[in-house]
Amino acid sequence: MGRAHEVRAASMAATAKTKSALYMKASKEIYMAAKTGDSDPKNNLALRAVLEKYKGQSIPRDVIKRAIEKSQGTDSAVYFENRYEGFGPGGTMFIVDTLADNEKRAFALVRAIFNHKGGKIGNSGTVAYNFKKCGEIEFDGDNVDEITEMLILGDVDVKDVSAEDNIVTVLTSTDDFHKAEDVLKENGIEDFLTDEVTLIPDLKVDVTGDDVRKYRNFYDALDEIEDVQTIYTNANIIEDEEKEEEK
Repeated sequence: MGRAHEVRAASMAATAKTKSALYMKASKEIYMAAKTGDSDPKNNLALRAVLEKYKGQSIPRDVIKRAIEKSQGTDSAVYFENRYEGFGPGGTMFIVDTLADNEKRAFALVRAIFNHKGGKIGNSGTVAYNFKKCGEIEFDGDNVDEITEMLILGDVDVKDVSAEDNIVTVLTSTDDFHKAEDVLKENGIEDFLTDEVTLIPDLKVDVTGDDVRKYRNFYDALDEIEDVQTIYTNANIIEDEEKEEEK
């Protein structure tokens, strides 16, 4: 059938694999949030936060519905949360959160990537000191002063408001994350590009040259592990084109 067919088939397979992994991660996280409280997100802040996190990522409604229904049934599935820390290519720092029904398997898979893809896994606290927990909300816009004033008047503990490429990023304390959502929605801002509690690095590391390829291979290999739920990193990718513009 020719090389073109092979390339298309490989691309479709990769896309299907990526979607499958995303749906599985969303399903497990929704299940866990709904299992610990009410199945109605209006009465369950944890479930509401998870649904907001995956909003805009094209998670099918039936995937969400099945996960919530499963949590309210007699299902005995148990998932364990674990966090691993270490270094990736180019001196980058990584924090990897897993959600798995088999802790030993999850650790073995994550450790294998660190060992064989140019990284080094560490103990708890190895890199966590460089990350702070914040609420992060992103949406289209550029009026930083107006957004900042809006949140302050709404009594939100704002850590930072910035804008780049017509996208506003709001960082809040974790306690005021949902309050910030409500204040923004009350002022007509509802289409969030990012809406989650996350870890933000205090200090980023520039990744350049051949390290860019190594970093991406490392990150993608971690992301393909079904047990891996979230990856945090302090990498600042600098492409060759960007370096040429700086000269």
